[in-house]
Amino acid sequence: MKRTLSVLLVSLASASAWGADLMSVYRDALEYDARFAAAKAQREAGLEKTVQGRAGVLPGIGMSASTTWNDNTYTGVDRSFNSNSYGAELRQPLFNRAAWTQYEQGKLQTTLSDTQFELARQDLILRVSEAYFAVLNAQDAAEALRALRTAATQQLELAKKSFEVGTVTVTDVHEAQSRFDLASARLIAAENALEVARQSLAQIIGKAPEGVAGLRAGAELGRPQPDDMQRWVSSAEQDSYTVQIQQIATRIADREVTRNESGHLPTLDVVARYNQSDSGGSSFGSGRSENTIRTIGLELTVPIYQGGGVSSRTREAAALLTKSEADLDDARRSAALAARQAYLGVTSGLAQVKALEAAEVSSRSALEANRLGYEVGVRINIDVLNAQSQLADTQQQLAKARYDTLIAQLRLSAAAGTLGEEEVARLNALLTSTP
Repeated sequence: MKRTLSVLLVSLASASAWGADLMSVYRDALEYDARFAAAKAQREAGLEKTVQGRAGVLPGIGMSASTTWNDNTYTGVDRSFNSNSYGAELRQPLFNRAAWTQYEQGKLQTTLSDTQFELARQDLILRVSEAYFAVLNAQDAAEALRALRTAATQQLELAKKSFEVGTVTVTDVHEAQSRFDLASARLIAAENALEVARQSLAQIIGKAPEGVAGLRAGAELGRPQPDDMQRWVSSAEQDSYTVQIQQIATRIADREVTRNESGHLPTLDVVARYNQSDSGGSSFGSGRSENTIRTIGLELTVPIYQGGGVSSRTREAAALLTKSEADLDDARRSAALAARQAYLGVTSGLAQVKALEAAEVSSRSALEANRLGYEVGVRINIDVLNAQSQLADTQQQLAKARYDTLIAQLRLSAAAGTLGEEEVARLNALLTSTP
């Protein structure tokens, strides 16, 4: 029983030191991120555009009521009485092209808000991933610099001992001290950068994790599928959310031209009215009266001249349609460029990672060779220090290249409009199971 309780307490203690992987960070961001919350509210508002547009083609019902006190004097005779009336009207449009066009615009605006929301979701994935990998990159940089400082410390101690026995000059001690101080300064800057990266991630997810899961040893970064840049470009020109948004905006602008042109057309409504009036008298002394009026019929409204406003608004809408079409062309070109840049970012990143992995092996071998050479007297202190710095720099560049390649993969999917939670899960599978 005591053992079970101890295990439980240890589990709770470890849970309090919150660690995270990419998927858990993304899910936290879905609940906390302010930009995404604003996008959700904007989408909810956009859903009402269909309802508002539909209202213009559905029946409208209104009621009215009035009461009036009459105090009249006629040829010396005072007449005072109260008049009451109430009524209702139902109006159903039969022909109103402007209202129907506005209904179509409302449905398109709802579709637009849905598409903008999906773009906001893609943006959240990119921002979360960039912040997450920025933390990993800062951690790797700090770790490499800690190793460099440790090595510089060892080399400084060795130089001091060698100087004491007269095997090296004071210049070697000063060089070792200089490299130790430089490594210490770089480590301070790297630790500050790590804290900034953690806080940037916390801004999106609402809390700073104690640790984040890093890439698994031997994790392979695959090439784009399909491995054809032109296919990615074509997909981006058609399916990118920025292109879809501009396509919908162009369709809305086209219907806006139609809606304004409809200002020249007549409208036809079915109108049913009911009115009940009750008067306690009249100015001529007659008694109480009650009237009930029921009517139903067609009401035609024909616009003739409205000061040129309809024509002006139509020309304005036509100009805005031309602008929207130009914006659509720009969106397609920008999406194509983004796809090319992301594709090249992935392919060149993979080549860079491969080259830097080889450089890391070479740098590590060079360091070991220089250390051995220093011990046997064929290398000097500065050679070892340079080899240590080269290895640390190579490790930092390699880590950055890996994370940049992963981000480029996400941007490529975003450019093609296919970035979703499944991409987050795919990257999450490359991470260690425990932060």
